[in-house]
Amino acid sequence: MMELVEVTINNKKRQYSKDITLQEIAKEYQSNFRYPILLARVNNSLKELSHPIKKDSYIEFLDLTSREGNRCHINCLTFIMIYAVKKLYGKDADIKVKHSLDKGIYIESTFKLTEAKVDAIKDMMKSIIKADMPITKATIERLEAMKYFENNGDFAKAGVMNYNTDNYITLYRLGNLYNYFYSLMPPSTELVKDFDLTYIKDNGFILRFPTVYINDKIKKYKHHPNMFEVFKECREWAKIMNIETCVDLNRVVSLGKINDLIKIDETLQSNRLLNVAKEINLKKDKIKIVLLAGPSSSGKTTTSRKLCLFLKSFGLNPRVISMDDYFVEREQTPIDESGKYDFESLEALDLKLFDKQMASLLKGEEVLLPTYNFSLGKKEFLNRIQIGDKDILLIEGIHALDNKILTNIPRERKYKIYISALTELNIDNHNRISTTDNRLLRRIIRDNRTRNYSVEKTLMQWPSVRVGEEKYIFPYQDEADFTINTAAIYEIGVLKTYVEPLLYSVSPTSPYYEEAMRLLRFLKLFLPITSDAIPQDAIIREFIGNSYFHD
Repeated sequence: MMELVEVTINNKKRQYSKDITLQEIAKEYQSNFRYPILLARVNNSLKELSHPIKKDSYIEFLDLTSREGNRCHINCLTFIMIYAVKKLYGKDADIKVKHSLDKGIYIESTFKLTEAKVDAIKDMMKSIIKADMPITKATIERLEAMKYFENNGDFAKAGVMNYNTDNYITLYRLGNLYNYFYSLMPPSTELVKDFDLTYIKDNGFILRFPTVYINDKIKKYKHHPNMFEVFKECREWAKIMNIETCVDLNRVVSLGKINDLIKIDETLQSNRLLNVAKEINLKKDKIKIVLLAGPSSSGKTTTSRKLCLFLKSFGLNPRVISMDDYFVEREQTPIDESGKYDFESLEALDLKLFDKQMASLLKGEEVLLPTYNFSLGKKEFLNRIQIGDKDILLIEGIHALDNKILTNIPRERKYKIYISALTELNIDNHNRISTTDNRLLRRIIRDNRTRNYSVEKTLMQWPSVRVGEEKYIFPYQDEADFTINTAAIYEIGVLKTYVEPLLYSVSPTSPYYEEAMRLLRFLKLFLPITSDAIPQDAIIREFIGNSYFHD
């Protein structure tokens, strides 16, 4: 007699024969999805479609419009791209996955690239996808995996294996090529049709794909020169320091030289900020307003306060104003799609009052500034100020770079700074470190330390935080006169020591368990770094504690 299992999908129960694969079940539900089903969540755990169902289960299918599915989609495209490159240009040809750029990923080739070659890679990828080539898993001994990657000249990946304590490693195979990725994979190439490649310059191009933030469509590429140059500068510095991957960082830790690296990195960070202060001072006769904006957990508070100290060293007197004090009265706050107050929208601010008061201050008039009482949901006018010749307004807020604020003040009187944590490290040539993950780790630690939030609460809020950033912050990054990268090259090793115990607190029954486990698997790649040598004015102190500016 055939043994059956009961499966619950979309709150409906069905019976299937035991050991049926998720891929077989997915065929029945594909018509409900715009894109191919890539993965499934089975009893709260992510599984590949090859997974057999052996017991009664709750199943949720995922396509690329989910964060997990999107990650799977991107990594599979990367694997196909590597295969295509080697097929076209030989086994020694390779790519280096660098960083995100305009809803895509910037990639460089190890060989001379042209626009025609990028088109050839795209065409080859399309043919591999159309051929529906299988992607299979192979579990092999760790030392054998190291030997395989060394023999193929992929020493970064071999180095990652060196710091892995597992006896066995799971590799993915496409054709005759094996590789290692930090996400699950679809069973075949045919499931990742949606992508495009755009040649940039030199050996660089962009891999583009649908994302959850742009209505699932592939966005037309827009070049962001400021961000591109900041990433380039940081990666060139990392190359000079011989620290381009987590393996390189681990080597510095294991040799006992991490304190030197911390001192060098923090000196460099301070010098960047000092140069910003010098530039503002040189234009002090014109610049009277400095505007700072950046995404969550980018270190805006420490950066602005540290900048104040540097400005004071030039004889300027910065007066800090938070745009949060200009919220409209609670009953006037706009409502979002879910019926909740939308505090992040521009309409949540009293722009007329803000623009009027800033203009009055620049005219030398005395102004009664508001302080927003969040408990009562209204502004209280308590702070009377007037600025003189040496005073400069330093304004923080998520909308600080938006062109729709301070339209009554000439552009040359404003200096705009964009702040973000743009990690320059990679895991290896094919696996990048997400700048979003870097900020998320910072936020988990700070939320727990200063607000007593659980990891689950931070993870629950994070998607809505990200949506707000996509709508109100990232579109205006090109407005900046200067972009400051607040990520320290060593910081993930430090964050690991604070965040790992917190992530282990997430229960297996929690809807955020899989995300916590993903972050833990990522942190396993790094050796721990103590915070002893980190100075009190370092940006990372804003999150881990003992900051000169906060505690």
